[in-house]
Amino acid sequence: MKVTVDRFEGKTAVLLVRPEETCTILFPKKLLPGVEEGDVLEITVREEARDTEDARERVSSLIEKLRQKED
Repeated sequence: MKVTVDRFEGKTAVLLVRPEETCTILFPKKLLPGVEEGDVLEITVREEARDTEDARERVSSLIEKLRQKED
């Protein structure tokens, strides 16, 4: 997805999703070194299925341990 750097507010960059530019994304400014207001960036978002499954298993295990402590 393409975004335009609209402005910086303190440590946050406000990005507008193109082409409509009606949806905003708040992004840490420190992760955009050298970027200026008005720059157009391309951002890729993808699911990491294996990492998602690992996280679900860890949470499930923690919930099970908490339930066992309650009994």
